Amino acid sequence: MVTQVRQRITRQLHGRRGTATDKVWASRQLLLTGYEHLTVKQKARFNAALAAEDPTNEIAAAHAVKERLRLLLAEHQPHQIRRRLYDFYDAAARADMEETSRLATTIDTWWPAVLVALTEDVTNARTEGFNRIIKQTKRVGCGFTNMDNYRRRIMVHIALARGQRPAA
Repeated sequence: MVTQVRQRITRQLHGRRGTATDKVWASRQLLLTGYEHLTVKQKARFNAALAAEDPTNEIAAAHAVKERLRLLLAEHQPHQIRRRLYDFYDAAARADMEETSRLATTIDTWWPAVLVALTEDVTNARTEGFNRIIKQTKRVGCGFTNMDNYRRRIMVHIALARGQRPAA
């Protein structure tokens, strides 16, 4: 979302894509890094880039929404989650941009699953990982004619991807 806002503002400001001479483009990785992880020098470069090439303050607003979402996803206590969720939605509404509204809508759509992931520390990452392996196996196989061979190939790739686990 931050990247989309940065790209839109650059196109509006310069009438072209960002280049290495644009401060915001050169600092694009800083926009995606957690603000607390930036050094003093990086924070100064970050603030200088926004001051120079963010006349509407939209990139800074998008960055603030992103940071609120990071804070929300770092919480595990229900009362803190509710407070951070309110802060996130409030920042997204105050930003009043299509990109932030779309992000807020996505979070709202997936909120039950996100809440379970935050409070119960449960995800579907393992299933998604296996699905990725299955799709890659199918892509590389260029069409299996024998379903048993296809199943065997998938099981071999999953076993290789998982590696050896120590006995409990």
